Amino acid sequence: MIQVRPMPRSTTVSAGQRRSRHGEQRGVALVVALLLLVVIALVGLAAMRGTIMQQKMAANQYDRQVAFQSAEAALRAAEQRILSNPGDVARDCRPGGVACTANPFDDTGVKIMNVASGTGTGQFTIGAQSLTQPQYVIEDMGSWYDPSSDTGFNQTANSAQFGVQGLSSTAEYYRITARSGDPSQAGSRAVVTLQAIIKQD
Repeated sequence: MIQVRPMPRSTTVSAGQRRSRHGEQRGVALVVALLLLVVIALVGLAAMRGTIMQQKMAANQYDRQVAFQSAEAALRAAEQRILSNPGDVARDCRPGGVACTANPFDDTGVKIMNVASGTGTGQFTIGAQSLTQPQYVIEDMGSWYDPSSDTGFNQTANSAQFGVQGLSSTAEYYRITARSGDPSQAGSRAVVTLQAIIKQD
């Protein structure tokens, strides 16, 4: 008996089917490329934000250093002037009942000296980096024991051996409060305030 076998179907792919599959691959590649572009853009924005933040931090640090140096210069200028210009003393803190606050710039009516307000010892001109002239206030804190010349108990051979209280000399002390500039004129710039106690020899 003769058997008739059916002819096998052709497995060839038509041109239309090839174009359809090729178009699908192109669509997937486009989506992947767009996702990569979005990721790269986000990484770039994050890097830009970090760079801008670091620039702001560096600028603020530089501004504070300039303000610190201006306040320190005013402090040194006041130290030089007080010896030859007793009129620069803004307030006498020696009498009883006189309350001298920790920051004299907060007190109304206090005599604030500008480092460029006069000529002579302790005056200078600020650089272009500073916005305002440094200021200082000098207060007379009165006469106190001078530790460098104190001959009190246990300071000499006599007092150590015989318990004798030695003599002690006194010196005039001044408190200087200096700042880099007037905060009302500084705007967003840094303002540094320094304070020191000096002894008049």
